[in-house]
Amino acid sequence: MRRPYLIAGLLLALLGTPALAAVKQISILHSGFPNRTPIHLLIEALRALGYEDGNTAAIELLGGEGDAKRLDALVAGLASKKPDVIVALTSPAVLALKRAGVGTPVVFAFVTDPVRQGIVSSLSRPSGNFTGVTYSEATLGGKRLELLLDALPGTRRVAIIWSRAFSENAAIFDVIRQAGQARGVEVFSREVEGAQDLAPAFDDAKGSGAQALIFLTDNLMFGRRKEIAALALSHQLPSIHSFAPEARDGALMSYGPDLAENYRRAAALADRVLKGARPADLPVEEPTHFTLCVNLKTAKALGLNISPALLARADEVIE
Repeated sequence: MRRPYLIAGLLLALLGTPALAAVKQISILHSGFPNRTPIHLLIEALRALGYEDGNTAAIELLGGEGDAKRLDALVAGLASKKPDVIVALTSPAVLALKRAGVGTPVVFAFVTDPVRQGIVSSLSRPSGNFTGVTYSEATLGGKRLELLLDALPGTRRVAIIWSRAFSENAAIFDVIRQAGQARGVEVFSREVEGAQDLAPAFDDAKGSGAQALIFLTDNLMFGRRKEIAALALSHQLPSIHSFAPEARDGALMSYGPDLAENYRRAAALADRVLKGARPADLPVEEPTHFTLCVNLKTAKALGLNISPALLARADEVIE
């Protein structure tokens, strides 16, 4: 008489094992080369929330590699596959999903001004199936100029190397230019069209008489940060960048949102979606921690003395 209860108990026990439990399908879409970024921070954040690839979750990592056609093909595949959630990193990836009308919940990160870009209706009420983490990169552009001038008193001409391929960069450039005008600093603009244009861009920046450089990275250039840092050093152009890995890989300075925090918060939003929350009901979040990183090895190679006051403000000093 107890046999049915025994069978039921065995079934419940089996269903409770990772092999037979509901495995969450999580797709991570990056428009560039995700393995050239600290993507492990996102994987670790998801694992800490209980989503372990090959066990409680099936996590796929997709990279557009800077190719719009490849990115669109990946988006078409996601539209067909319909994972439980898509974590979209960088604006091109998010915009490609938006254009394709993908119905899967999307959590984004490393996207500036998602309202202006038409991704969400507002930060507090995103509407639709998109939410995520954003930050005001344009405002940070002015802050980077300020920090660069603090590190290099007397600087009167600054070059900006950037690409229009990243839609936000034009707004960032405008803010830096306006901040420069307010401080009596002339700004030289040099746009790049790809990796092959990097070396000529640095030649032009140096030839313009610039004393320092602001480099606006994007999904492709971030993967070339060592090459870019070497070019800045060989051209004797002290530079400030967006993220700490750029300074760790040889740039003089960086200032921007903390990468680990952005990944953790994106993972937390994905967790809420996977547990039943609607993206439309989850306000877009903004980071609370911004990091200033200074590379003293590079400063020494450039013959610079960074003031103790600026070093005291740094979150990370590389010696």
